Amino acid sequence: MQVDFPNIRHMRVFLETARTGSVSVAAQRCHLSQPAATQALSRLEAAIGTQLLIRKRRQAVLTVCGAAFAYRARRALENLRTAARAALREAGEKPGRGGTFDLKITAAQLRGLTAIADTGSFTIAARELGVSQPTVHRSARNLEALSGVPFFTAHHSGVRLTPAAETFATGAKLAQGEIRLGLEEISRELGEEKATFVLGSLPLARTSIVPKAIHKMVTRFPGIQIRVVEGRYSELLRSLRDGDLDCLIGALRHPDPVEDIRQERLFDDALAIVAHPRHPLAGRENLTLSDTLRYPWIAPPKTTPAGQYLFETLKIHRIPETPVRVVASSLAILRGVLSEGDYVSIVSRHQISVDEGLGAITVLNVELAGHIRDIGLTYRSHWKPTETQACFIEYLREFSRVSR
Repeated sequence: MQVDFPNIRHMRVFLETARTGSVSVAAQRCHLSQPAATQALSRLEAAIGTQLLIRKRRQAVLTVCGAAFAYRARRALENLRTAARAALREAGEKPGRGGTFDLKITAAQLRGLTAIADTGSFTIAARELGVSQPTVHRSARNLEALSGVPFFTAHHSGVRLTPAAETFATGAKLAQGEIRLGLEEISRELGEEKATFVLGSLPLARTSIVPKAIHKMVTRFPGIQIRVVEGRYSELLRSLRDGDLDCLIGALRHPDPVEDIRQERLFDDALAIVAHPRHPLAGRENLTLSDTLRYPWIAPPKTTPAGQYLFETLKIHRIPETPVRVVASSLAILRGVLSEGDYVSIVSRHQISVDEGLGAITVLNVELAGHIRDIGLTYRSHWKPTETQACFIEYLREFSRVSR
């Protein structure tokens, strides 16, 4: 089960066989001899590690694992087809009568492209793939020739993908993701569950929701591995759209930032102005924002929901002499700086729930208006999670309800 992308021609033969129920018909439609088609199916099954088809005298029938893999393989090849057409449009070209270049690409070319996209270097991509640099370079240039449009441009720091190549690389990553899910569904069916979930997490959800959901998940499914990726919203959103993340949890954006994602609200969260319990304003009643401006502020970045509220609603930047001395989104930095002096900040009330309970951070009695925001999940519109992944999503929903 170490395959990241099986032989594409073998998958096409498999899908034609699954659709028609005949190896001979699939061979004709894939322009192969019947022995070659039979060999392709055998090699695909060997690579995946289980039987996908039951070959009967008059018909080939999918096994349960075969049906699961067929669904994911169809989605993978559809991603490649759509991305190839979009890449050609990006380059100002039109697909030829025979279709697009996705019909001729190889798995090695896809692996090379995505590695170059991730690393920005032929050399580092080769190291990641465990092959020589000339091999990656040759594969990349062959793909470029196959597409008929420029894919790579030299850059002082390595190599850059053209817009057409970036478009196709996204489709390749989504296709690889579908194959990964297909293999994980097969492992579940075989009783050897080896699943993964890559979750993008914004600061708010890291305190309790994500840890509790992770603990419940790994306790129930010993074979699952959950990767949590942290970062800025813009970076995580791009990774989500590229297929590097399965889901994103945190503050939602309104309106939806792009058309190909869907947002699911889980609960409302409030912002609060905070300080260390030793702060001179701690415990005082009827404070105003003006009272806090006499102290140095730790401001969240403007691109965050809390930062937007601070600058767009409270308009702290319009004060003649700004009180902002630190800009940071890290809870660890916030906690540490607050403990060093009479600093003030604005942050999600849920995000500091643990620190507040431990007495490390206190909420100042400053009344705010219009500071409620939606917290929830963000995922690709056409994402179809596996049963195991859907279970983790349900745990995130469960602990979000508890946190309300």
